[in-house]
Order: sequence, then structure tokens, then C-alpha cells
Amino acid sequence: MVHFDPLSSAFAADPYSAYRKLREADAPYYYADQDMVLLSRYEDVRAVAANPMMVRSLDGIETGAEARERQVRANWHDMPFHERVVQFSLLDSDGAIHRRLRKQVFGAFTNAGLEGMEPTIQAFVDSLLDGLADHEQFDFIADFAAHIPGFVIGHLLGVPAEHATQLRVWSEQVVQFFDVDRSEARKATAENATREFYIFLSELKAARTRSPRRDLISKMIADEQNGLYTEDEFISTCMLILMAGHGSTIDVLGTGMYALLTHPAATANLRRDPSALPRAIQEMFRYEAPLPFFHRHALSETSLRGHTYPAGTTFGLLYGAANRDPDIFDAPDRFDIDRQPNRHLAFGLGAHLCLGNNLARLNMRVIFETLLARFPAIELAGDHVTYKAGLSVRGIKTLPVSTSA
Repeated sequence: MVHFDPLSSAFAADPYSAYRKLREADAPYYYADQDMVLLSRYEDVRAVAANPMMVRSLDGIETGAEARERQVRANWHDMPFHERVVQFSLLDSDGAIHRRLRKQVFGAFTNAGLEGMEPTIQAFVDSLLDGLADHEQFDFIADFAAHIPGFVIGHLLGVPAEHATQLRVWSEQVVQFFDVDRSEARKATAENATREFYIFLSELKAARTRSPRRDLISKMIADEQNGLYTEDEFISTCMLILMAGHGSTIDVLGTGMYALLTHPAATANLRRDPSALPRAIQEMFRYEAPLPFFHRHALSETSLRGHTYPAGTTFGLLYGAANRDPDIFDAPDRFDIDRQPNRHLAFGLGAHLCLGNNLARLNMRVIFETLLARFPAIELAGDHVTYKAGLSVRGIKTLPVSTSA
């Protein structure tokens, strides 16, 4: 009998033992608390993620009454701002609507669209590390990693840098309600943050409408004026861009750094051969997927491993489990910076492949190149680390490091 408790401290410390039991079971695990079937084997996750009949929204097969009942059951109701611009988004749409919304911003996240971002990221990373130069010890998460995504994503969209800290707060407060713990207190936090975020973006939009710049939000304003967005779609898309890669970037920076700190031979190899860094970054994403869980709904009856599931079934895609599947990856619990091929699923697959995957890899390359060059020695300054609890997150709370060795 599998006991699956993603809110427990034991799961936070080691989800991979639980994932292993799920993979070894004869049938996919039905997670009654969330009324979903959890997929933990790589091929099952890949098949569902790539299947166009597996969607994020049930608009096509659910009546209005059924949708409302599900919303109430999940405690996603009575949240006016959250329902307008978080529960509906590019992320949670499908088909023609999803393609239209994704098309308007896709170019900004291609390698060509990001071509001018590297010097900006490099300068910001250098400035952060300059501020830590006289610190023999610092918290890699709070003092360094946490500052990066708000600035970088904000710069891309066109948000003034002084708002980066607030972007992080709003993002974390909104995103926390996507996990399985949906208490009334967490609900109120999410709704209030969404409302404040909405007001901020509306005011920024008004300012850019008066004085356009060469940034993504100015382009999006022009697209809205040409009928390519509704007002709520505009705000929702801006909000998603600012939130989607925020916590996950901080988390993968932390787990990636921790992997290097606990694998000194790998770190030494990277110092000798920095050209191996892109492979090491891919392994960081596989080894500790920062978004270990996603979901899809079945539009039609579906069979998996000899079991049949009706239309409307919700499948939980455990990317963190799939990325440790021994049928796909040799010695999957080993951190191996030379792993090739590395067909991890940390960025998802199919229509909802992570829009920011190129930006994520660019951030990681600049950051780890700079850290390895700047610090001849960097070590853990504590005995252990504590991981965040939850099904949808894999990140370290604090990571004290020493650069005095």
C-alpha cells in the first residue's frame, strides 16, 4: 500500500523514495485527496504531456454547473481577481485561445529574442556579487538567487527594477495557492496579492500607453489595440510571465548550487572545463525538477498500462518522478554532469512546453559561469538544508555558503 503525503516533512526531505514506490506499482496511483491519477513513469508522463487530447482546461466537456462544483470543491471560488486573471491564463487555456496568446509573446523568449539579454543579466549578477564581496558567508538563496528572476523577467517585460522585490512577494503569494494546501488563510493571501498585482499592472499599462518603450509590455499594448488581447487576457499574460519563472528559477538555482557543493569532483571538472556547463545545467534540471508536478485533463477515454480512464479524468504529471525513472536514465539518483543524452521533462512537453526554457538556461549559464570564475572555493556553511513542502515545488529554503576557504 502506497502512502502518499506530499505535505509531510518526510516527502519534502526525500520525495524520490515516494516516487520510486509509485513507479513500481502495477497501476498509476489514484490520489483521492485531489481526485487525480498520478503518473510517475517517464513514458506515461511523456505520452500524456505530448497528447493534444490532454488539456489544461475542461471547457470542452464540462457544463457550467459542473465547472462551478469543481471550483468550489477545490476552494478556487469567491476569488474575483484570482478567477479573472490567474485561473484563466495562457497556462490554463488550450486550442485556438492558447495558440493566439502564446504566439504574441513567443518571439521574446526565443534565443534570437533573448540575444540582448545576456549583458543585462551579467551586469546584474556582477552587481549582486560585488555587494557580497566582503561577506565570508552568505545565504545563497536570500542574498543572491532570490533577487535575480524579478529583475530579469521584469526587465524583459518592462517593469522598473525598483519593483523587483515586490514582484517576488506577489508571485510567491499567488503561486502558493496552486499546491494541494488550499486553506482559507492561503486563499485570502492569494486573492489579495492578485488584486494588488492587477492594480500595479494596470497602472504600468497606462504609463506605457502614454509613453511606449522598446519592451514587451509596449508590444503587448499594441497587440491589444489591434484586437489580439482582451483586457483581462493582457493582464493575465503579463502576470503569468512575471510569476511563472520566478519561484522555479530561485529553486533550481538553489538545488543546482547545492548539487555542485555536495559533488566537489563535478565542480572541479567544471572549473577545468567550463564548456561542460550547459550539460551540467541540463542535469541540474533533471536531478531536481523545480516544477515537479503539472496536470492535464483527458478530453476522451484514455488507456494507460492496460487501465482505462473516462473523459474528464485528471492526470497528475510527476516530472520529478519521471526524471528519475531507471528505465530511461542510467543511475538516475546520481548527479552526473556528463549525462548524455539527457531527455529530462523538467520543462514539460507538447503545447505547454515551458515558454521560458531558453531564458532559464541563459540565466543559469551566466550565473554559474560567474560563480565558478569569481570564487576559487565555495563551500557549504551548514550541516544540512531544509526543503520546501508541497507537491508542486522542489526548492531549498536557505543555503548558507562560505567563500573564505
